[in-house]
Amino acid sequence: MRVVEDRGVLPDGSPGLYGWVAKPPSALIVPVSDAGVWLVEQFRHPVGERFWEFPQGAVEDGVLDPETLARTELAEETGLRAAAMEPLGRLHFAYGLTDQHVDVWRATGLEPGPPALEPTEQDLIARRFPHAEVERMIGTEIRDAASIAAWHLATR
Repeated sequence: MRVVEDRGVLPDGSPGLYGWVAKPPSALIVPVSDAGVWLVEQFRHPVGERFWEFPQGAVEDGVLDPETLARTELAEETGLRAAAMEPLGRLHFAYGLTDQHVDVWRATGLEPGPPALEPTEQDLIARRFPHAEVERMIGTEIRDAASIAAWHLATR
C-alpha cells in the first residue's frame, strides 16, 4: 500500500492536492451450490466490528493472474476448491480513495479441503448459508459494499 499525493491545478487555476491510496488488485469470490452460499466472518479493525462477507483478498507479493488469485483466496479462507470459476465483472472499492479494483468470481462445483489462514485471519469463521438467509443478512450482518455488489452480480 502506498499513499499518493498528486499536486495539480484546479479548473479555476488555483493549486490543488489530491490524496489517494495505491493498492494491488484483489479478488472476491461468491462460492455457491444448491445447498447454499459460503461466507466468512472476521473482525474488521477499521470499524471495530465483526461482519460476514464473501471470501476476498489482494495480491501480497508478486503478480498473480486474477483467477489464480481468486482460487487461492477461496482455498485459504474456506478450504474450498472450485471445479469452475466464472468471472462476473470488475468493480472498484472506492475510486475516490484508492485505485484498487476487485475481480468478482462465482465459484461452483465446490469440494472441501483444509483452509490455510494467514496469521491475521486466525479468528476467521467460514460457514454456508441458505440463499434466502444471505438476502436477509444484507445491510445488517453483511455490510461490506463489495460483497453486496458481488451478490447482485451473482444473482442477476
